[in-house]
Amino acid sequence: MMPRTMPEYSNIPSLAAPLGRTVTGVVGTNSSLRSAVRRGIGRPQTEATRLRRVGYVWMLLFFNVLGSGTTTILHVPRPLLEAMTQGALGAALALALSVNPKLRVRGNVFLSLYSLLGILTIMMSVRVPSVGANVRALRLLGFLAVLWLLTPWWGRRDVLLLRSQAKFLLLIIASVILGLLMGPGHAFDSGRLSGILWPIPPTQVAHYAAELSGLALLAWSCRLVSRRTALIVALPSIGVLLLTHTRTALVAGLVGALVAGLSLFAINRRVRRAFAITVIVVAVAGIPLAPFVVNYLARGESSQGISTLSGRTSHWAIVVDEQRPETNKLLGSGESNDFAGGQAIDSTWLSTYQNQGLVGDALVGMMFLTVLVGTLLSPPGPSRAIALFLVAYCLVASFTETGMGEASQYALDMALAASLIMAPPSPRFRGSQ
Repeated sequence: MMPRTMPEYSNIPSLAAPLGRTVTGVVGTNSSLRSAVRRGIGRPQTEATRLRRVGYVWMLLFFNVLGSGTTTILHVPRPLLEAMTQGALGAALALALSVNPKLRVRGNVFLSLYSLLGILTIMMSVRVPSVGANVRALRLLGFLAVLWLLTPWWGRRDVLLLRSQAKFLLLIIASVILGLLMGPGHAFDSGRLSGILWPIPPTQVAHYAAELSGLALLAWSCRLVSRRTALIVALPSIGVLLLTHTRTALVAGLVGALVAGLSLFAINRRVRRAFAITVIVVAVAGIPLAPFVVNYLARGESSQGISTLSGRTSHWAIVVDEQRPETNKLLGSGESNDFAGGQAIDSTWLSTYQNQGLVGDALVGMMFLTVLVGTLLSPPGPSRAIALFLVAYCLVASFTETGMGEASQYALDMALAASLIMAPPSPRFRGSQ
């Protein structure tokens, strides 16, 4: 993975596409940007079709890792829902092969480490007499194959993959809000907002809402979208996030926004002003609102429940203390459903330890480190800030959410972050596709 060498703000006109129009006059201030837009408009139809297909592939990957809860007001059978999400991976692979028939790929440290994790997973899964373990391992390999096939479009100035993900996030949050309006009682069946048009559990709804609101606010901070557009996207997303009562997504989103904002602090006056206003608001309203905030974060749990992270730490001890052969400690026991003792593990690091062992945890740590270092070495600007937001979010969430050792939304977010900081493909490479 190599840091960008181009001026970071060259992707301003295209990043705004999924969230709205850019501020009036932004494109007109730079002749190189105007020429880039003209080239995009005059692009041959075959190239435009190819780019649309790449966007569809990314959306299909997103759909493949979309969570499935237990209830939906549409009364669609759960096996059909699972068949649709799992079938999306096959469709993504077929479509990726159609846009990259020559199997051209670009070298990438993040995906190389991820592929080593996939190879380790399939090696250990075939030793387990479980169809489910082998299916999950093969799914991870298929997921990786699609990501490799899309590497020719990593590092593009028009941030095609980011725009595709933003569009799908908008669609998901819109479906959650629509479900809330159609059946509020059903949407709050567990006391926390969930998706009921497509059954999405509250924790994943919170993930999508936190990510979308963070992207919208960062786009506004970098003057990629107008204030009106940012508010239209961010405010409903923040509302959805709060209604899910999910502390992990809230904390991870705040940490990600803080890290991304600090990366822009020295070069962006709007960010500095936003930080100053935030500090004043917290100082003035912090004390009066403190009891409400504490009560919201507690979610009615006792002090013991909070200290054990809703009982997670007690269950983590069971995973760590479980007797297993030295080989399994080192290399894992194959891809599982992230459960142990009848309970969800709820930790990327412990689920990876169970599935891919200590070696798997080391590979996941190297994946985080690779993207983080590459991001810090990139020039300051929107792409770097968004990549930092995604990396910080995934790193914080990894302690109480699973995902980095398998095909998941967290892995897709990290791949997106890696694509944002990758150097653009050379004209010769693009011409050979």
